[in-house]
Amino acid sequence: MTVGTFEINLEGNGLRIGVVQARFNADVCHGLAAACLAELKRLGVQDDDVLLVSVPGALEIPLALQKMAETEQFDALIAIGAVIRGETYHFELVSNESGAGITRVSLDAGIPIANAVLTTENDEQAEIRMVEKGTDAARVAIEMANLAYLLDELAEVEEE
Repeated sequence: MTVGTFEINLEGNGLRIGVVQARFNADVCHGLAAACLAELKRLGVQDDDVLLVSVPGALEIPLALQKMAETEQFDALIAIGAVIRGETYHFELVSNESGAGITRVSLDAGIPIANAVLTTENDEQAEIRMVEKGTDAARVAIEMANLAYLLDELAEVEEE
């Protein structure tokens, strides 16, 4: 086995990306999605290669991601949502379960998923982070899709 270094590849041209956006906390989610879609475009992903679907809230994101992964039409997926602390235990439940569900779908399906579900104490924190997090999600999805392809190619070479 040769030891090497993976060069970060943020070339999005030719990649198909699926995006699942929650509608709860709509203003923040729209901000996340706008930043994400702009960065995907900037990195070369064509508009026709992006499918954006919406779901009611963060707990519904994993199922939509799972259904998209099952189509085998996407190189990476992106989860967009915002869970803002309230006065009840519901914040912890939604944050933990949506995050665990997103991770499970990624591992079970073997597809990179960029998790851009913000979990913040208040609206102000969410608004401050939404552009950076949305942009970061696009970069993570592209980098991980390219890394997955590279690792798949290495596995095929090792099998020969």
